Amino acid sequence: MGNEYDRDEFFLQYASMPRSEQGLSAAGEWHQLKPLFEPVKGKRILDLGCGYGWHCRYAVQQGAVEALGIDISQKMLNQAEKLTHEEGITYRLCGIEEYEYPAGRWDFVVSNLALHYVADIQWVFQQVARTLTPKGVFLFNIEHPTFTAGVGQDWVYDAQGRPQYWPIDDYFISGERKTHFLGCEVTKQHHTLTQILMGLLRCGFVLEAVEEAQPSQEMLSLPGMKDELRRPMMLLVKARIEK
Repeated sequence: MGNEYDRDEFFLQYASMPRSEQGLSAAGEWHQLKPLFEPVKGKRILDLGCGYGWHCRYAVQQGAVEALGIDISQKMLNQAEKLTHEEGITYRLCGIEEYEYPAGRWDFVVSNLALHYVADIQWVFQQVARTLTPKGVFLFNIEHPTFTAGVGQDWVYDAQGRPQYWPIDDYFISGERKTHFLGCEVTKQHHTLTQILMGLLRCGFVLEAVEEAQPSQEMLSLPGMKDELRRPMMLLVKARIEK
């Protein structure tokens, strides 16, 4: 995750988002991500790019005995600490690419909306495979390749400001993408669907679920949500390591 999250202007905008103020229930992907959380009672959880720590707290509330959330943003971790009252949760200032991934340390690795900031996603898959216990699970949500390959990651609008279509270009050219998010220029990394799914298979994972996020029926009444049915924004993947 980039340093944008430690910029005052950006963080203030992020803090005002519904998912920041209301938690998992306000996250558009949660109604699909939650069922993919298998029973975690007695398990140890690693959260890559933990942000406010919502998934760490959820896991511990469901019976996990330990959760470590890592994030590159000190502002995000400060907020996570304020919100956390459960035992067994630790937060650490650390990038996804800097974490040491000790062998066989974690039973469950989760990452939500962070891996599209990572350039070498194959390397991360290799490290997650290393740090998982036998039959351990990797559950992540990443911005969909259709979204990250979007030109400026925005719609093309008509004269009245209505979204007409979502343009895609340079799909098979993976790598850095510049976009504007919450009033700031943000650097993301585009990965194709082949790179994501085949990357997991090459590391010894077995795919258990692949879902494209779409708004729940309850959220479709919110402004702009119906447009989220016109192209996928997020890709949810659950994979189990075979070792």
